[in-house]
Amino acid sequence: MLLSSRLHQPTRKPLSRIARLGTALLLGSSLLGLLNACSSEAVQTAPATLPAINPAAATGKQAIASAHPLATQAGMDVLNAGGNAFDAAIAVAASLGVVEPYSAGIGGGGFWLLYQADSKQYRFLDARETAPAAAGRDYYLDANGEVVRDRAINGPTAAGIPGQAAAFAWLAEHYGKLPLSQSLAPAIQQANDGFPVYEHYRRLMGWRQSAIQRYPESSRLFLDNGEIPAVGYMVKQPELALTLKALAQQGHDGFYKGKTAQMLVDGVQQAGGDWSLQDLQNYKVVERAPIRISAGHGQFELISAPPPSSGGVALGQMLTMLDQFDWQNMNTVQQDHLLAEVMRRAYHDRAKYLGDPDFVDVPVDNLLSRDHNIEWASSIDLNKATPSIMLQGPKNIEEGFHTTHLSVLDADGNMVSATLSINLPFGSAFTVPGTGVLLNNEMDDFSAKPGEPNAYGLVGAEANAIAPGKRPLSSMSPSFLVSKDQTAILGTPGGSRIITMVLLGSLEAMQGKPVEDWVSRPRIHHQYLPDVIQYESGALSDEEMAGLRALGHQLKDVGRKYGNMQAIKIDNNTGAVSAAADPRGLGQAKVEQRD
Repeated sequence: MLLSSRLHQPTRKPLSRIARLGTALLLGSSLLGLLNACSSEAVQTAPATLPAINPAAATGKQAIASAHPLATQAGMDVLNAGGNAFDAAIAVAASLGVVEPYSAGIGGGGFWLLYQADSKQYRFLDARETAPAAAGRDYYLDANGEVVRDRAINGPTAAGIPGQAAAFAWLAEHYGKLPLSQSLAPAIQQANDGFPVYEHYRRLMGWRQSAIQRYPESSRLFLDNGEIPAVGYMVKQPELALTLKALAQQGHDGFYKGKTAQMLVDGVQQAGGDWSLQDLQNYKVVERAPIRISAGHGQFELISAPPPSSGGVALGQMLTMLDQFDWQNMNTVQQDHLLAEVMRRAYHDRAKYLGDPDFVDVPVDNLLSRDHNIEWASSIDLNKATPSIMLQGPKNIEEGFHTTHLSVLDADGNMVSATLSINLPFGSAFTVPGTGVLLNNEMDDFSAKPGEPNAYGLVGAEANAIAPGKRPLSSMSPSFLVSKDQTAILGTPGGSRIITMVLLGSLEAMQGKPVEDWVSRPRIHHQYLPDVIQYESGALSDEEMAGLRALGHQLKDVGRKYGNMQAIKIDNNTGAVSAAADPRGLGQAKVEQRD
């Protein structure tokens, strides 16, 4: 028997006004009705309801972990020029948008989690893309009511209104110490001078070459006579440098109004898209209260992304469920089984309830409530997998898998965890002529046909239906994890797998492992549907696979390593700082003593 007597049943505690949720779900009852009947007790997002766990004080050390050495160095240069973590984060992100055109850029958006050391305040900046006014519920349906996938993935019809430029301007104006022109200077120089093609660029271009070839401007910039460039080929983006200069000089209006805005709208419309000048002028970043939950039986606090990210809610649910088990004393098969089961349940709720909180009522407090997650935990059978079809919910949406992440700490203790994206590799593949702006295809993160029964006859995803000005649901999960002994800054790209990667990294941190272990840990994933444990090649031994199959799990090797976590660890007792870039990528982590 692979399952030993060390397994513990979840702690059963009296529940105030909620029915036995696990049983009710298995009978197909409506979760919404149960949630509405919940006790008002919940894991609140207000700081006053949480233990007084504060990040480390100023250490005199600065650290950056990002997905590319040029971006890490750009951030360090800005720190050494007198900038703070927020200035450096702008520099890193802008540089990544130049040297990683497949992952993020000024044509996309992202989420920024901030910590201001002087005021001990956490802040969350939502710079997610928005749907243009012309996009409605049936925007991608043909005359027969079928989804036209090409319109949702390729070209300007796939692009939401970008938020990245607005985030740069907002951060510089409200949190930075340096002018935006100084923070953007490294990226402007890199766009003009060019960067050498590397193998990872070539590999991802292999996914999108045919789409890039459809658009002359993109083909000119990112291919070599229509072919994937050789390693060492210099990719230069002078038009992008000019667009960044306009943003540097004019701030928000340098992108969303005036000459740049007109060029963007003209280029999109001429290629069949539906942007308007008003769409750009209406774009605003939104500051939201981050998700804050206790974990590890109150020894840790997780600070993470709120809706329209699903990350903070799902992480909070999974950690609360895990608290009902003695998971650290389980063997690897037992742990992986339990992890799959808590992932399955959190992703069920993600698929059913989460969306843009400015458009739909997202029951965050109920989803994070202790009652709800203890009941979810009580429905876990430690000796058998729960078939996802028995949980009665909708399918998860598919998400683009190539994103990027950066983590920054400055000498004063300010912190940034930011996850940025244009969705699929090279986004929509469409570059707006004259601007160098490669547009995202984040519109594909909406539910293109909400209300359609899935393979199991279940209907859902209404919360993520397309609407003008709405932000699509995301899994991006920039996070901090704080205890009295350590502070962690972490996050990763990876589409729908982002949340489970951050969970696994957080569990490594909670066990006191070094930061290198957080980013390199073998990864498994369950997202409720499809009903399989996905795992990266080599993550499970033959014995572990046999044990999980014996419990009723289906397994799927995704055929590659995935994720690109960037993390920083601060020892709150000694002030020691360490950082690590995921060995799966070509990123770089640096720690320096500030003079």
